Amino acid sequence: MNKAAIVILNYNGRQVLPTFLPSVLMYSAFDCWVIDNASSDDSVVFLKENFPEIKLITLDSNFGYAGGYNWGLEELRGKYEFFILLNSDVEVTQSWDLDLVAWLEKNPDFAALQPKILSWQDRKTFDYAGAGGGFLDDLGYPYCRGRIWNVLETDHGQYDDAIQVDWASGACLIIRTADFFDQGGFDAHFFAHMEEVDLCWRMRKSGRKIGYLGSVTVFHQGGATLDRSNPRKLYLNIRNSLSMIYKNVQGLKYTGIILAKAILESLAALGYLVKSQKKYAMAIINGYIDFWHGRQLLEKGLKKPEMEIANSGPVRFIFWNYLILRKRRFSQL
Repeated sequence: MNKAAIVILNYNGRQVLPTFLPSVLMYSAFDCWVIDNASSDDSVVFLKENFPEIKLITLDSNFGYAGGYNWGLEELRGKYEFFILLNSDVEVTQSWDLDLVAWLEKNPDFAALQPKILSWQDRKTFDYAGAGGGFLDDLGYPYCRGRIWNVLETDHGQYDDAIQVDWASGACLIIRTADFFDQGGFDAHFFAHMEEVDLCWRMRKSGRKIGYLGSVTVFHQGGATLDRSNPRKLYLNIRNSLSMIYKNVQGLKYTGIILAKAILESLAALGYLVKSQKKYAMAIINGYIDFWHGRQLLEKGLKKPEMEIANSGPVRFIFWNYLILRKRRFSQL
């Protein structure tokens, strides 16, 4: 079995591939694969003509982030010890992959790990996706060191450590192949957004740990396939957050979380309507409707461990700290 494969999922990424692939090929020690999610642009032709050293897996439909990786990685099952999942719009740095692999090898109780993720556009600012390590509050809302909701911190070495976290970002994620397949991979019903948080939650419930390594840095452009201001992203985040909680929390605790989220997110939808932003309000409403109609599909073929596990972040309710107490930096929590 080979040590590791760097696997990039591509969908209509022709514009970003020439910008970001050179750093991957320059600084990486392991095999590089691209899974193409049935791109309608000339991504595949471009890759074949300009990067023949990259190994290609082409899918016949766009299965989203979750399904695309599931189908593509299935073709690599049994060939590698580690998968390093990398967004197509990430610039890497020297020895990044070797350092990630070495850390996981020294820490066998950890299933997955992310590096420090900074913004490609503003290279001293943390990126939205994962930043300095991700946590969950008691309602399942994700937040990060270096990024609490839309407020981003400047990097001055404050998160150059190695710690245990609740979830690792899918923008740059190394995971043991055994752990990935033991959990059935990503939940393909998610399509995109929150799927890595759900997978990390499931792995933690099975007794595994998730890590962050701040001595390795990558730079993420973000928004290559779906901009953060797009209502579609809000819809997916709402629907998939509810789905994640449905799968990972049981009993009265689950009911309490769903009711609390419904109140908070109804107020958010009302706020959008007051501001004449109906498309965002409808994204929230449709997220709830589609979650409710599709919730029974979430358990199909997936494990649902009964073990409960506490989140490791410093606060129980991030919205309270952010909106009411006005705490916008992780050090203030």
